[in-house]
Amino acid sequence: MLKAIRTLFLGACAIGVLPGLAAHAGDLEDLAPYKMLRSLQYIQDSIVLGDHSAAEMQRFMLGAIDKRLRSAEPSVFDDPRNVDAAFIYAMSGGNPETLSYLADRDVEGNFDNRIVDALSHYLAGKGGLMVENLEKAIAEYRNARIGPYLYLVLGNGSAQQDPAASLKYYDWARLTAPGTNIEEAALRRSIALATRGHMPDKGFAHSLSYARRFLTSPYASQFADVFVELAVANYGELTEGKIQEILGFMDKPRQREVYLRIARRAAIAGMQELATLASERAQSLSDVADAGPKTLANLYSGLAGVPSQDILEAVKGISAIPDAELSPRDRALRQAATVVASEVLRAPDPDSLTQASVPNISPATTEGQGEPETGSGESPFAAAPSAAVSETQTKKTQQQVAASEASPPDPVLDAFLSTGRSKLDEIDSLLKGEDEK
Repeated sequence: MLKAIRTLFLGACAIGVLPGLAAHAGDLEDLAPYKMLRSLQYIQDSIVLGDHSAAEMQRFMLGAIDKRLRSAEPSVFDDPRNVDAAFIYAMSGGNPETLSYLADRDVEGNFDNRIVDALSHYLAGKGGLMVENLEKAIAEYRNARIGPYLYLVLGNGSAQQDPAASLKYYDWARLTAPGTNIEEAALRRSIALATRGHMPDKGFAHSLSYARRFLTSPYASQFADVFVELAVANYGELTEGKIQEILGFMDKPRQREVYLRIARRAAIAGMQELATLASERAQSLSDVADAGPKTLANLYSGLAGVPSQDILEAVKGISAIPDAELSPRDRALRQAATVVASEVLRAPDPDSLTQASVPNISPATTEGQGEPETGSGESPFAAAPSAAVSETQTKKTQQQVAASEASPPDPVLDAFLSTGRSKLDEIDSLLKGEDEK
């Protein structure tokens, strides 16, 4: 397998696909690390711009750069470009132990210990510990080659402690590296922060930029999730035009997917009008042969009708959907809605003033958690690839990378059942009051 990848790599170099390597395709061992790093950057930028086939090449390049850095003579790092290459490699999914290895062997002071310490904490999943020190050093690297990467790292590390500062760091990252994987990540994470920080104007502005540039990114599905969260939280007459403008950059399948996700989230949140509207729009974007999306639209519109006067028709409609047409997540959601409806409709027990009994529902499991939010399994947004890292990368760093790219959690049962139980509590209070009279 490795031999085949190497052959493909050398062939790509020969026709000039990977700039900077063609002249040295037969002798990678002697190539300057910064030249190899350029090719890695080219590959990673190509991936977020839609060339998903480059993922295998990315893995190969990470391994090749790791080998070159570890075998390089200390004098190689007298060139600042090679030092920067080592830092960028570590921040681009490379082996963090390699950076520590190089820093320990550095007797000439080529590696800035402040940056080494900051990245060591960050890559070990302890980003909050490095924020203060990196903030003091970042001004010196504002216009350096590693500047955009450091700003992205600093934004990630400060996101929980200081979201406003994190947004500023993301702004610097994307403005100093336009059209790259750095801008893609900074935009996507800025949308999430703006949503959580109740800054809809920023959120919609960043969403528009993302939709114009990175809809073919393998992480676009995560963008769709945070955009749906933003749209649902701020839906109204003032934001309808902004949502339509952003959706205008998507083809019909992607628009339909976004509306399905909006319908699902709105149904869970008890936003009946929005859930119905989004379901209708998803149906209007479905062709006759699109049975899956139509089924989901019917499910979500039916869920929206559970708290209404048409509860019987709603339950009848969602119960008629075959299990085979729903994902495990959506089957669990339908089950939760059915339980809530049955509890609401159940006649009071004459021996008790309370109706709040333990629902007959299985606890939520992790089954299906890796599926798209709609549970359709047919999302037109590409699924994010696994982190392309070398085999020697530590387990902690793999967890840190996965956590940084994780989608928002699915609130399937907890949110829906919580809403249903609160309604039952209100009914119980009214019944108790009537009895006391």
